Amino acid sequence: MQILRRGAEAILYLDDFDGQKVLVKERVKKNYRIEQIDTTVRRNRTKEEVKLLTEARKIGVNTPKILNTDYNTNKIFMEFIDGIRVKDFLNSASTTEIKSIMHDMGTYVGKLHTANIIHGDLTTSNMILKDGKIFIIDFGLGYFSSRLEDKATDINLFHKALKSTHLKILKECWESFLSGYKKEYRNAKNVLSQMVEIEKRGRYTKK
Repeated sequence: MQILRRGAEAILYLDDFDGQKVLVKERVKKNYRIEQIDTTVRRNRTKEEVKLLTEARKIGVNTPKILNTDYNTNKIFMEFIDGIRVKDFLNSASTTEIKSIMHDMGTYVGKLHTANIIHGDLTTSNMILKDGKIFIIDFGLGYFSSRLEDKATDINLFHKALKSTHLKILKECWESFLSGYKKEYRNAKNVLSQMVEIEKRGRYTKK
């Protein structure tokens, strides 16, 4: 077992399953919660993530394949995407590559929002590039929602992530992302208008 990451909610590690290398996501026990409540919370979140990953694949968004799920231990066994994080790739990519990848990314997020899937943690660290394809990973904070506010928040958080991680290429990234998003999601205009309102509220709060 090779641990890749220890998060607040889960441990990610590599393991073997049916003779192949897989990624395992195991939600960890929280001692500050009553045991019965903790068990229920972890199981429900595991089920929700499996459903989100499965639904995303159905609508044409590349995500890791679910190979097995153990709800007794709250483990998800999934395909290991052995590629490069989009975050790392963009730092050395050409302008043409940046625009192409970000356009595709916008298209995928548009597909998710059309299906009322909120990722909850859209960053270039949660996107893997393999064989020219983008895979969106880690739906641990995701949920289903048709609310304009939730979709706008999803996009707003992604813009903030781009600004903090890819400031030098922000303009190319954001414009190309929006191009794909607007093309795929018919309600994009309203979502982006709501995003502006969210940003205004944020500035007002800081003052």
